[in-house]
Order: sequence, then C-alpha cells, then structure tokens
Amino acid sequence: MPRHLAVGLAALVAVVFSAALLLSWLSVHWRLPLVEDLMRTLHREEIRKNQDYVSNNLQLMANRLGELQARVLQLDSLGERMSGLLGLPREKAPDAPPGGQGGPFLPAGLNAELLQGEIERLEQHIERRADDLARLEAHLLEKRVADRLLPTALPVREATLSSGFGYRNDPFAGYRSRHEGIDFVAEAGTPVVAAADGVVLSAMAHPQFGNLVEIDHGDGLLTRYAHLQRIDVPPGRLLKRGERLGAVGSTGRSTGAHLHFEVRMLGVAQNPVRFLKRDQAFAQMLSR
Repeated sequence: MPRHLAVGLAALVAVVFSAALLLSWLSVHWRLPLVEDLMRTLHREEIRKNQDYVSNNLQLMANRLGELQARVLQLDSLGERMSGLLGLPREKAPDAPPGGQGGPFLPAGLNAELLQGEIERLEQHIERRADDLARLEAHLLEKRVADRLLPTALPVREATLSSGFGYRNDPFAGYRSRHEGIDFVAEAGTPVVAAADGVVLSAMAHPQFGNLVEIDHGDGLLTRYAHLQRIDVPPGRLLKRGERLGAVGSTGRSTGAHLHFEVRMLGVAQNPVRFLKRDQAFAQMLSR
C-alpha cells in the first residue's frame, strides 16, 4: 500500500474516534437540548400512564365498593322483612350503620389499601347475610308447607256449629257417648271443601258416616268429611286447600243435613277447633 494512503486512512480513523469521544462527552456532561427534551417527554409520559392506571384502578375499586354497600343494604332490608314474616327475632349486624345512612365509601385520597380492605370486609358481610337469608328462606318454606298441610281452613261456609268435640248425649240412643269431631249445620247441597292440601285417601259410602271422604295430609295427619250428599272427588286425587270435595247432606247415621268433620293424628282424634280457630270465619262462627 502506498505510504500516503496509509497516512490518510490513519488520519480518518483518528478523526472518527475523536468525534465519537466528543459526542459521548457532550451527551454526558452537557446533554444536547434535543436529547434532554426527549428524555423529559418520555419521563412525563411514563408518569402520566402510571397515574392513569392507578386512578382507573382506584375508580373501579370505588365503584365495586359502592355496589357491595348497596347489596349489603338490600340484603339487610330483605332479611328484616323475612324475619318479620316468620316472627323471628333478628339481631342487628354489629357493623351496620345506625339509622338510614348509605352511599358509596370514598375515603380521602382514595387509598388503595383502604379500599381493598373495605371491599374484603363487605364481601365477608355479604356472605354472612347470604347464609342468614338461606336459613330464613328454609324456615319460611317449611312454615308455608306446614301451614298448607294443616287443616286450618273452614270446610263449609254459611254454617253453624251444632255439636262440639268430646262427650255428648247420642242423638239416637240418648246415652252419653264420645263425639270425635264437630258438626256443622248447613243446607243440603252446600259445598264442602278441603281444610288443607292433601291426597284423597278414600271416598266411599260408610254405614255410619254415610258418604265419607278422608284426606291424607302427610305425617299421620288425616281429616274426615262425613254425611255428604254427594262425593265429587275420587281416591288418589290431589286436593288443594279450599278445593271442593262434595256437598253437605244427611247420609248414614244422621238426624239432618250437616257436615261431620274430624281431624286425626296417627289414628287419634284431635279437637278440630285447635286448627280451625286460625280461620277468621270460624272465629266469627264461635262468637255468634
């Protein structure tokens, strides 16, 4: 290689290396205005993104907290109503606000730790209230089922009570005898209805009871409707409370048109008044 070319190449390398050192020194010590502005812009953008992220998350948490608080108020109100329907005392939650307060929880500064702690507390509160409501719902269902299966509806309207439960003088023989039901006097053909939900156990002619319908209400509970003019239901029929099963008559061992009504538990006669006294119409009948 000619000597002058080698010298030129060495000079070029020296110039490039010197320029690189100069630029490096300037960027470290003096910061070129363009580079410095770019760095500041990138830094501000990063701060803004972080702030937006935190702000959005806090707002979402605050919204979630407001939803949970509204849910707590709804559950507490529903629990109070269900407890009232069941007649059960219900202790007030120790962390429930006094009086008619409400609104979202918005602590000063929207601290994330405070919000998260409040969200977790309310979620636990809701779980407890949900469990309470599940138990109340079970009680309410049991009560409604029990009420519909108890013979508490008056089996015949527009009637008068002629003979009560217990001992009396037999209307035919005149001797003291036990009367295992109650008698309702009404005009022949007056509708007779089921005193509670149940299944028709038998519907037949009986030598003493005349046309007789027996309804099984479950758990050993049974009702009898005797001396019917006619029977309107077959055995095995599912009856609802208040559904017609026949009409008042004077069949069998009877002195006149009336309904003989019995309630039996495991075969033992019970006083029907204990059940029918819940019916307002029967209470009015007794007061006459």
